[in-house]
Amino acid sequence: MDDTTAAQAEARKVPTHEITYLRLRDMVLYGVLAPGQPVTIQGLIRDLDAGMTPVREAIRRLTAEGALVLHDNRRVSVPRMTPALLDQLVHVREAVEPKLAELACPHVTPELLERLIEIDHGIEPAIRDADVQTYLRLNHAFHFALYEAAGATVLEDIARSIWLRFGPSLRVILARYINSGLPDRHAEALDAMRAGDAQALATAIREDIAQGIDQVRASLAEGDL
Repeated sequence: MDDTTAAQAEARKVPTHEITYLRLRDMVLYGVLAPGQPVTIQGLIRDLDAGMTPVREAIRRLTAEGALVLHDNRRVSVPRMTPALLDQLVHVREAVEPKLAELACPHVTPELLERLIEIDHGIEPAIRDADVQTYLRLNHAFHFALYEAAGATVLEDIARSIWLRFGPSLRVILARYINSGLPDRHAEALDAMRAGDAQALATAIREDIAQGIDQVRASLAEGDL
């Protein structure tokens, strides 16, 4: 969880265990933890500046969500991607996220459009600086600022869960590809929002997803994941 989100959570008097969960979730989501990288519970207590109980609760929740694996030696790790798992994630992402974009399109306000443009403007410097974690954070922010506008909470929850399982693999492929530039379909998505074209927006999101999936498949084939 970035500093702004942490401050907002604390201002809302979010319980400590929830803040700890959000911080550990974001370590997974934004590439702080790489697939297969083991970390100790004591190390997480130190990194999260939290007690044993909230850290264990956060691990339990993320393990139930498939984002972490708890090992017998008091270590946890992010699961490695496999072709079978990727096929399942692809199926869900391609079904859910374009639909969220389509549903969101009628609710895109000028204020939301400006917010999305601002987020997207931050992505290019992250690519130029090979700042993988900032790229992952901003790319996630772009998609979910849009998806939240759909008001489809069940679909949004599914998308968030899938991103937790998919995100760590993006950290690996971004480290490989980021210096050569990363194609996306954000420009096409923004154009579709300006035009109020829900189908074009869904198509742009579907193609954006496909590009990331192609890179993950290539990395799997070459043994990078």
